[in-house]
Amino acid sequence: MEGRIHSTESFGTVDGPGVRFVIFFQGCPMRCLYCHNPDTWDVQGGHPETADALLEAFAHNRPFYKNGGITATGGEPMLQLDFLTELFTKAKARGIHTCLDTSGICYDPAQPAHFDALLAVTDLVMLDIKHIDDKRHRALTGHSNARILAFAERLGEKGVPVWIRHVIVPGWTDDPAEQEQLGFFIGGLQTLKGLDVLPYHDMGRAKYEALGMPYPLGDTPPADKETAVQAKQHILQGIRKRLRAQT
Repeated sequence: MEGRIHSTESFGTVDGPGVRFVIFFQGCPMRCLYCHNPDTWDVQGGHPETADALLEAFAHNRPFYKNGGITATGGEPMLQLDFLTELFTKAKARGIHTCLDTSGICYDPAQPAHFDALLAVTDLVMLDIKHIDDKRHRALTGHSNARILAFAERLGEKGVPVWIRHVIVPGWTDDPAEQEQLGFFIGGLQTLKGLDVLPYHDMGRAKYEALGMPYPLGDTPPADKETAVQAKQHILQGIRKRLRAQT
């Protein structure tokens, strides 16, 4: 089996625990306004790779990954579910820690068993929740968030640790009430292990220009770190409310 891969990074340090071999999968159905990898959208882009070839590339630097492993990101890795499952299955057989960085958009709540083979060989999921409000999520990404939230809950059912990521975009995800609502949802996840609240940046603007595409967020200013810190406090407040409600 071959997958379509955009690129790899040998020494990733922000894509899961430890130093990691990061694999950028080609293809994504989402069209997030703040996406900084529009070059990964096209499912026909990238180049073909086998799982064995990727694992061989990992093996070349394995001593550096002692406390890390492999992270599949993108694009959207679950768009190539069968290949991703094969890759992670072979990685686990070699004792490699597996991390999936995903939007969850490809999950089908009507057919959860189709994804269980992947979850069985996934050590950690880094799940991007773009917006908790479905209408705002559609405007921000072009899709409903229903599948994403269902995927988050499925991770708890299957005992897969989840690390939530949320980007603070001025004018889009900076409402304290919505942040608290997001926290209330997150607080109900059975296997929540971490929360990253990240300030929006526009460093992907150059890629859009190179591709001859207009930058979707125009002159939206980057968010500063303090804004992200304050947002995280609102989300944590929502988590605490959920936990109190459950006791």
